[in-house]
Amino acid sequence: MVEMRKPIQVSEAVRLVMEHVHVAGTETISLEHTYGRILAEPINAKHDVPSFDRSPYDGFAIRARDTAGASGDNRIPFIVIGEIGAGHVAERGIEEGEAYRIMTGAPIPENADAIVMLEQTTEGKDRFTVRKVFSQGENISFRGEDAKEGARLIEAGVFIHPGTIALLATFGTAEVNVAKRPVVGILSTGTELLEVSDELAPGKIRNSNGPMIAAQLTRMGIGYKSYGMQVDDLDACTEIVEKALAETDLLITTGGVSVGDYDYLPAVYERLGAQVLFNKVAMRPGSVTTVAVLGNKLLFGLSGNPSACFTGFELFTRPAILGMQGAITPYMPRMQAKLGEDFTKPNPFTRFIRAFWEMTSDGIIAVPAGFNKSNAVSSIARGNCLIVLPSGTRGYTAGMNVDMLLLGAEQGVGEWAL
Repeated sequence: MVEMRKPIQVSEAVRLVMEHVHVAGTETISLEHTYGRILAEPINAKHDVPSFDRSPYDGFAIRARDTAGASGDNRIPFIVIGEIGAGHVAERGIEEGEAYRIMTGAPIPENADAIVMLEQTTEGKDRFTVRKVFSQGENISFRGEDAKEGARLIEAGVFIHPGTIALLATFGTAEVNVAKRPVVGILSTGTELLEVSDELAPGKIRNSNGPMIAAQLTRMGIGYKSYGMQVDDLDACTEIVEKALAETDLLITTGGVSVGDYDYLPAVYERLGAQVLFNKVAMRPGSVTTVAVLGNKLLFGLSGNPSACFTGFELFTRPAILGMQGAITPYMPRMQAKLGEDFTKPNPFTRFIRAFWEMTSDGIIAVPAGFNKSNAVSSIARGNCLIVLPSGTRGYTAGMNVDMLLLGAEQGVGEWAL
């Protein structure tokens, strides 16, 4: 008898997944290896930044009051008494009518309170003139203007990118506390599957889902263990799923989650005593996406159709993996765009269309990336976003405003907004 499944909304499915995420713990690694990791503790300023008053330009350090009365008709002269390079300190302070030649980043000498940029002067040998009045503090980068000692600058749970690394380096953080990355298992099921290197045979297809999921994990910096391909055999499927769960923190299977006679994953979950969180989602493609939990481990049963598999990973598995690392921005970022062409097919479920977005003179345009059935592969290769078309009885026409979810974005967002 065919099982009748009740679909739940995508937002509810995401909520259920994230409620069952367990954080994997922390570890300390060297700063040079932190790109792409999740920060496990906040960054507080250990000292003022900058830690001294300094020049933001190449120019001359002067006393502002010495420019009183300066104009185009009344140039005020200064005598250059020395030079201060970055990393050096002036030998003495300046007096009336004196100046130091100063380089970008160099500390302001005693008594100086303004910087004259080179293009604001008329230079001569060891002297220059100015034709404008300078105010106290003009062109000076003051101590602590970027960050005050003790200030909270970045919260725990953020993605470490080059800017984060620069900040950590600024405070001398050579060892960084980061979230541990989970190890993910990948298993492709289906008697119809061939290895990538195999010749095609009648009724067979090459396994594209396994390599695709591996690449999606690699894009996230996540290690994985591949359990290859498994034919449609209940006992064999159960055995290999048990093995994978013992060796990994999270398991992704592709195929075997529909309601056909050879779709064994639901029976495997039942044998193992796993709790099924949902087995049908009101979405296209990927409505048969199934997620179960056993102990503190999540099992993602993604569709065997490539586009459905890809979409299910991005919507559900990706945020779960980020959540396991304590990420505070685990969800795909969203933007609005104008639909680039008609999509007239009515949507009983929310539809996620592989698409390509670009900036044009008319704003951001998102165009479906080609053939968009659940078994499509070509549109995955061409797409850089997912257009979101809410469920309804009408189609959509070119020029309408639509939401899109960005693929491959370095930074995510903190709330599921669809």
